[in-house]
Amino acid sequence: MNIALILSGGTGKRLGSDIPKQYISVKGSMIITRCLLKVLECKKIDGIHIVADEKWRDRIVSEMKSEGVESSVLKGFSDPGKTRQLSILNGLYGIREYAKPKDIVIVHDAARPNVSEALLNACVDECKFYDGVIPVLPMKDTVYLSNDGTSITRVLDRSRIYAGQAPEAFRLGKYIEANERLIPDDILNINGTTEPAVLAGLNVCMIHGEESNYKITTKEDLDRYISSVGSRGILSLLK
Repeated sequence: MNIALILSGGTGKRLGSDIPKQYISVKGSMIITRCLLKVLECKKIDGIHIVADEKWRDRIVSEMKSEGVESSVLKGFSDPGKTRQLSILNGLYGIREYAKPKDIVIVHDAARPNVSEALLNACVDECKFYDGVIPVLPMKDTVYLSNDGTSITRVLDRSRIYAGQAPEAFRLGKYIEANERLIPDDILNINGTTEPAVLAGLNVCMIHGEESNYKITTKEDLDRYISSVGSRGILSLLK
C-alpha cells in the first residue's frame, strides 16, 4: 500500500494572509484541494491521509466530494503537532492504524500544488529499493557560508550541495522508528522531513526534483501560482 501523507497544519505566517495559505481559494478551489487532486493523478497512490486542524476537515471533504473523489480515498485525518516533524509523526501514527510497516508513505506539503505524477511515480518506484527517497535540485548560484550573517566565512562547493523538495517517500515502519529515536527533545530541532532518516542511518536515495514543484511560502509564490492557473484573485474562506 502506498499512502500519501499531506501536511496541512501550517499557519502560513510568512505569507501574511488571514488564513493559512493552503486554504486560500484560487479560481474556486482551495490550494490543498488542487494539491490533493494532483496527488491522486498518480495511480500508484492508494489513499491519502491528511494532517489538518479539525475546523478545516469538513471543507476539505466537501471540496473533494464535489470533485468526484470517492470518500474511501481519504483514509483519515491527524492533528497538527507543535512542530512540522511532530505533525508528520502524528500522521504516521494515524497511518500505522491501517497500513503495514513495509508499506510506503509519501510525505507531501499541501502548499506544493504543482507536484507531478511523474515525480510521485519516481518516489514510489525508487522506494522499492531504498529506505527513503528525496527529490533534490542542484544549486545554480554560488553558495556562501557566513558564521555571523554579515561577512562571508567561505565559499561552498555548490556541485555537492542540493536543495531538497517534497514529496519524500519512506518505508513506514523504518521511518517511524527513525522519528521515535529523536523523542522527546531532538525531534524539536528537525528542519527537514528526510533528516530523521539520515540521522538513523537509513539508505536514502536522491532523485531529480522539478523546478515547477515549488512551495507556496511568500506572497510572490502565491502570485506566481495564481498566474499559473489563470486566476484573477483569491478568496479567503475564513475571516
